[in-house]
Amino acid sequence: MSTSGHYLNNPNLKSANVQENWTSETVEEYTKCMKDPLYFIEHYIKIISLDEGLIPFGMYKFQRNMVKTFHKNRFSICKLPRQSGKSTTIIAYLLYYVLFNSTVNVAILANKAATARDILGRLQLAYENLPKWLQQGVLQWNKGSLELENGSKILAASTSASAVRGGSYNIIFLDEFAYVPSNIAEQFFSSVYPTISAGKSTKVIIVSTPRGMNMFYKLWVDATNKRNSYIPIEVHWKEIPGRTEKWKRETIRNTSEAQFQTEFECEFLGSVNTLISPSKLRHLAYKTPIKSNSGLDVHVMPEKEHNYMLVADVSRGLANDYSAFLVIDITELPYKVVAKYRDNEIKPLLFPNKIYDVAKVYNQAFVLIEVNDIGDQVAHTLQFDLEYDNMLMSMMRGRAGQILGSGLGGAGRSQLGVRTTKAVKRIGCSNFKTLIESDKLITQDYDLINEMSTFIIHGSSYAADDGCNDDLVMCGILFSWCTTQQFYKELTDIDLRKRISLESADQLESDMLPFGFVQDGLPEDDIGEELVDNYGTRWSPVVRTTDDF
Repeated sequence: MSTSGHYLNNPNLKSANVQENWTSETVEEYTKCMKDPLYFIEHYIKIISLDEGLIPFGMYKFQRNMVKTFHKNRFSICKLPRQSGKSTTIIAYLLYYVLFNSTVNVAILANKAATARDILGRLQLAYENLPKWLQQGVLQWNKGSLELENGSKILAASTSASAVRGGSYNIIFLDEFAYVPSNIAEQFFSSVYPTISAGKSTKVIIVSTPRGMNMFYKLWVDATNKRNSYIPIEVHWKEIPGRTEKWKRETIRNTSEAQFQTEFECEFLGSVNTLISPSKLRHLAYKTPIKSNSGLDVHVMPEKEHNYMLVADVSRGLANDYSAFLVIDITELPYKVVAKYRDNEIKPLLFPNKIYDVAKVYNQAFVLIEVNDIGDQVAHTLQFDLEYDNMLMSMMRGRAGQILGSGLGGAGRSQLGVRTTKAVKRIGCSNFKTLIESDKLITQDYDLINEMSTFIIHGSSYAADDGCNDDLVMCGILFSWCTTQQFYKELTDIDLRKRISLESADQLESDMLPFGFVQDGLPEDDIGEELVDNYGTRWSPVVRTTDDF
């Protein structure tokens, strides 16, 4: 602090306990600013323009609507395209909030700590360009936080469960929330949200460009369907001055169509080059499970005389990957995902009990476990310790690779569960794609849809995109491999390949124009090429349309 009245000798910052000489004009202006955030922002906030340098913040219409929504509502969620001034708009409102409210705490959180600090840096720049009579004296000012004379504070950090743990915040601003890994986003809300909801005027502001069907997608869809308290704000790229069809064509030419759809059209298409086509992902919709407890989501309760299969993928319980399983109704086509379990902390010693309990409820479901790593331990615990009977096994059959079976008799190379080899994964991926895109496997589970939206080409195979998971998708892929096996066809009396082939043939035939031959009675010279049957009758070929029938 300096005796000059400036904080750390910065002439743009007022130190604490410095008196200002107020005039009637400044009192009137201060009152206008305090009552109306739009007036304050448009008259006193300055921003950096790439072309013009430091300029007043002239807001677009959609930015004015954003500020009004933030000011009047506790929970807001914004879906905006790239480079639309979304962060600048929020910065301006947060600056208004800490200046005209005493002893409030604000957290600026982004997918990376560096991004959050950059946002705080822009807020500090706007603060330094305020007239001194609008400023509060500065008590603390650094790259990660600031504290003002009126007791208000701002913190900048990465979005994580520990970022704001133990603190109480009046506003939490989550920037580019769609780019926060799903497991971190879930942990953040489970640990932080209770402290937010405890207040009566606390606010949560979420702003992002979409990136797959993750937690941001879920919050957005719930908001648009009024299943939560968030007020949705959507901005189209055409609302931003200067963005025309010519600009769109140029942007696509310099990037790609898929990238433009995600970053500017704001579609929840997931990653590029996904196993499931973007057109199909766009139409998948999730539903809230009828029961949910400790990682288990139930979408359909067990039904008498229905057959079920439980397919499990096992992790080490180290909070990186998930131990997961899908329960699928295999009674008839289309197959349906009726339940899902997913937990990244359950230990392999406890996972068999969870599988046993759920499989038993679902009519002694057939159980298939992936045994590449420690899944073998889980499979043996189920078979020998818990004495679960409906375990599926596989065995090696030379060039045929692994084949599906049941029981433990026979070949010495048989094993409980299935090992995910390159051949198994290749067949499973191909069949999973067919099942999902032809609506032969129905799922309304949010986590499974989320994983499908980020399951992409990786070398010569497929894997989860960076920072994403594919445990549930792998359960679906192993199930899809099962449906190609002779044992499965005998088990369910469903030949999936034959069924899909027949349906495809029927569809192809219905799409073709029917044709036939008609006897028109014309002389030979008038009918051109003709057909003559064994009785000497002349026939003229003619294509018939559906209007003729």
